[in-house]
Amino acid sequence: MATTEALPDIRSLDAEGLRAAVAELGEKPFRAKQLEEWIWTKSAASFDEMTNLSTAFRTALKARYRIERIRLQERQISTDRTIKCAFEVGPHQVVEGVLIPTSKRMTACISSQVGCSLACAFCATGRLKLLKNLSAGEIYDQVEMLRAMADERYGASLTNIVYMGMGEPLLNYREMMASIDRICGTPGLGISPKRITVSTAGIAKAIKRLGDDEVKFNLALSLHAANDEKRNRIMAINETNNLDALADALKHFHEKTGTRVTFEYILFKDFNDSLADARELAEFCRNVPCKINLIEYNPIDDGEFQKTSPERTDAFVEFLERCNLVVNVRRSRGKDIDAACGQLANKNELATSAPRKVNPA
Repeated sequence: MATTEALPDIRSLDAEGLRAAVAELGEKPFRAKQLEEWIWTKSAASFDEMTNLSTAFRTALKARYRIERIRLQERQISTDRTIKCAFEVGPHQVVEGVLIPTSKRMTACISSQVGCSLACAFCATGRLKLLKNLSAGEIYDQVEMLRAMADERYGASLTNIVYMGMGEPLLNYREMMASIDRICGTPGLGISPKRITVSTAGIAKAIKRLGDDEVKFNLALSLHAANDEKRNRIMAINETNNLDALADALKHFHEKTGTRVTFEYILFKDFNDSLADARELAEFCRNVPCKINLIEYNPIDDGEFQKTSPERTDAFVEFLERCNLVVNVRRSRGKDIDAACGQLANKNELATSAPRKVNPA
């Protein structure tokens, strides 16, 4: 008999796969829907919890499959009530998810990869290298656990989910899309896709694919510079996905989905915070209906960039608003626990207690 660890995870099966598994075990088709509800709506961690399934059926399932959920390994709570969680997803493999409460929103910021291959100059996660892509179930678990935490600690429901944690979601396209199906679906968590934002560093081909798939969720592009020379310096991905390619992809995305794009723009002192930079950004924004999130920079260990001044930020905002652009200034939260934008770096004990090896899935 196979050990539990050697058995396939039943959560890796899609709806069709579950129906086939149920038929193979000689059960009626409606049992597949019950299984889906237990796995993706009730978030069952074991077959024993599935009390409306017969004992014989549960025994048969345990003999063929396992249920493998991620584990909460560490939790830190900021003075501003932000909660950063370290989730164990494998031996010495940890991802971080963040629960961000504000007066108007309760947002879960989740990861799509262990580490990241893009190595953006300003981001702590990019220093970790890529260890693996997360499965749809591992991404779903972050949302489900952060949702439960919001209810338990703050008596509030999740209002938003952002794929802005560790990793590049569009380089884990299939599992990212499958996770959204489970988060939004029924069976599933039933969360509206309009409450979800997927953030990308800019993979033009994948952005076009999102358009072709006519996705219902929101798209954010981490822009941070609106000329290729500066963007090449801080984001190596721009060398193969330059601004012209991204503009073309974003136009295609908007034509297919009708969804307004968000541009994320971190203001770095004396690098991209001048009025000339604002003018370039305004020009790029003419490519597609959009809004702009200006983000306060959070310096990382030994980082070469610094946060710009309030005066430069105000002048930047005023210029963009004179261009009739929608601009929001995002103040960082959770900085005291390294939970703010660009700071997720697996500083917990489990992740740092073994050598790192590059082993992308």
